[in-house]
Amino acid sequence: VDSPTACERFELPADRIGDIVLISTENKTIGTSEHRHDLAALNEPLRSHGGLTEQEVPFIVNRVLPELPDKPVLRNFDAFYYATMAAALAG
Repeated sequence: VDSPTACERFELPADRIGDIVLISTENKTIGTSEHRHDLAALNEPLRSHGGLTEQEVPFIVNRVLPELPDKPVLRNFDAFYYATMAAALAG
């Protein structure tokens, strides 16, 4: 999809997105073929991230958070916001 569409649809920062956004399906990674990548030099396994299937994450809190909606649509980047809010309320 083009950049403006991707930014609106997926709440992406426009200043960090290129002209187009490619979106893979679950359990797929975008790239060339396996034989064109030498992974032997890596100390850690190669990991891809940022797909749509990784946006929704389990979310458990151990205290009442005032701004948490009854049926929230939380995604991975929301975890930091709510964790810091909980820490601020505890302090």
